[in-house]
Amino acid sequence: MDGVLNIDKPPGLSSAAVVTSVKRLLPRTVKVGHAGTLDPFATGVLVVLIGNATRLAERFMSEPKQYITTIKLGATTDTLDPTSHEIVAAAAAPPSSDAVEQVLRHFVGQIQQTPPAYSALKVRGVPAYKLARQGRPPQLQPRTVSVYGIELIRYAWPTIDLTIDCGRGTYIRAIARDIGQALGVGAYLLALRRTRVGPCLIKDALTLDQLQQRGVEKCLCIFGR
Repeated sequence: MDGVLNIDKPPGLSSAAVVTSVKRLLPRTVKVGHAGTLDPFATGVLVVLIGNATRLAERFMSEPKQYITTIKLGATTDTLDPTSHEIVAAAAAPPSSDAVEQVLRHFVGQIQQTPPAYSALKVRGVPAYKLARQGRPPQLQPRTVSVYGIELIRYAWPTIDLTIDCGRGTYIRAIARDIGQALGVGAYLLALRRTRVGPCLIKDALTLDQLQQRGVEKCLCIFGR
């Protein structure tokens, strides 16, 4: 049993928990993995790899991705998402629509991005988020990431809804942080839904309930090596 599952990850579950749920539907000898972690609060396309398809992990992690996101302006959080306490920016003035659109243009292309302190990147062998939780947030270095496009869906203070197309290693939480800094009001990621990983689209994704009802074998997609 080899192939790829396009799972619509629900909120509140880690990517590892989704893999565990899939494993329960398969014989113990079958390998299961995933390509590209989604934070527990996020939803959307999670590529789950079965059997020999686990060898395709690098390929899928390098595929273009698309997200629909809501960013809240005028506040920040330590984790840059809704899983930690909100810190409201005092007297933050709502930026104009023109100012928002102008700032967004600066985040398209090859950009320098500093990963969030609460991330899985390892610092001397220790995940950065573990150091941050111990009150020792690491100083992570900026790196180049690719943002292919940002579409403004809606702006109504204090939220911005965006569609973001990007490449591997791009942190949407960091884009939210940097947009808030560029506007001078602070910001964090309020909601995140991944709608595409390469050929895997959200319109074709299955919920875990649908997967259980239909069975894994009937839901597998086969992609070339």
